[in-house]
Amino acid sequence: MKILDKIGLAIFSTIMLIISIIVCLLIFGWLDLDFVHQVAEMILENEICTNTLLALSIIFILLAIKCIFFESSSNKDVDYKNGILLENSDGKLLITKDTLENLVNNIAKGFEGAESVTTRVELDKENHVVVFVNLSVKENAIIKELSSNLQTKIKETIKKTSDLEVKEVNIKVKDVEPTKNVVQE
Repeated sequence: MKILDKIGLAIFSTIMLIISIIVCLLIFGWLDLDFVHQVAEMILENEICTNTLLALSIIFILLAIKCIFFESSSNKDVDYKNGILLENSDGKLLITKDTLENLVNNIAKGFEGAESVTTRVELDKENHVVVFVNLSVKENAIIKELSSNLQTKIKETIKKTSDLEVKEVNIKVKDVEPTKNVVQE
């Protein structure tokens, strides 16, 4: 939340609190309506008070319009959609989803039984990584063993290279590709 939004919220909350207290005091009969009317008349009859009140009112109106109609998005909200923003005392590091997807693709292509690979990575605000891998396998591949080894390798590599925890690796085998027989003459 930006500073202007915080100020607007604090001012609005304070004004609403004061109005609510005055209304409650009037309803319970602990404050006289004539007294409130006299105070309002005194404020409006004094030129300095009137000009100050007018300036504050204009500022409050502009602040209210800004807070109602113009959304403020922080950089962190924008950054986490593109990747994971890591910060330390030396600075910031943005690891994009594309980087993680390329890393997973390279890992999967390194396995003997895997053929064509497509990857999708999802991230959330808590920096949880969920990996979805679609791949075709060779006809002689042992799918259960391949997927288990692939899941383990993906988790280990992402942890090692980026220090991120992978929540889950979901593998979908979309096709079994036949082995190509080479005809020798």
